[in-house]
Amino acid sequence: MMILSCTGTEPNLNESNILENQGKTVYERFPAPKGFQKQMNPIGSWPAFLQGYPLLSSGSPLLDYKGNPISDQKSHVAVLNIDVGKKDLQQCADAIIRLRAEYLWQTDKKDQIDFKFTSGHSYSWQSYANGTRPEVKGNKVTFSNVTTPDQSYDAFRRYLDIVFMYAGTISLHRDMKAVERKSEYQIGDALVHPGSPGHAVVIVDKAKNLKGEVIYLLAQGYTPAQSIHIVKSGHSGISPWFRIPTSGTVWHKRFYLSKVGVRRF
Repeated sequence: MMILSCTGTEPNLNESNILENQGKTVYERFPAPKGFQKQMNPIGSWPAFLQGYPLLSSGSPLLDYKGNPISDQKSHVAVLNIDVGKKDLQQCADAIIRLRAEYLWQTDKKDQIDFKFTSGHSYSWQSYANGTRPEVKGNKVTFSNVTTPDQSYDAFRRYLDIVFMYAGTISLHRDMKAVERKSEYQIGDALVHPGSPGHAVVIVDKAKNLKGEVIYLLAQGYTPAQSIHIVKSGHSGISPWFRIPTSGTVWHKRFYLSKVGVRRF
């Protein structure tokens, strides 16, 4: 594991400098504030996948699923280079599911792609690829083999749209491993407020100083379905980095998490 110092030469990180930085990945574009260091995780790991996720060019707007710019273009600092889909499905919890599923797909762990609906029913990619489809009536779900097998990426995206339709913050909060609220979390951990509506954000990078203080970059999807993006924190001197409290609410202009559960895949 390699430790890299990403401390800057200025006393404070300036968001305008971030917008001018054309780094192609999360790790490259966001240096740590002065006094903090970043650690690059092992290649092939879930944290490294998020740190290395490609970004659109600096200043790219947030687009909804129809391809239209959303009204708030001032609260984000980067847009991940990943499609939104053409339906209002890939929202907050779904964005985390999408990133996790893409990680498993790209690292040839397709047999681990398996998510549960809010009803509790499990639906794996292999089931979909083999032709099995769900029929959902309220909380009653049945599965039938109704079509020919298809292992393509296009089929994978159609599978995810079904998962997005029937999973959400409640199922993420229930099914992911609970993590104690504390001073340090892992890249890839999610902060989940379960509910209808609820919200969820995911840690995509972190930095630490010699005092043991840890700060984080947070990414999210949103409603209506829109570009997955990294948000500004508003924390003076370190934005877009977040300090995550060990108790109580976690908030930002674009989200308010009052019932925070930290969760891990």
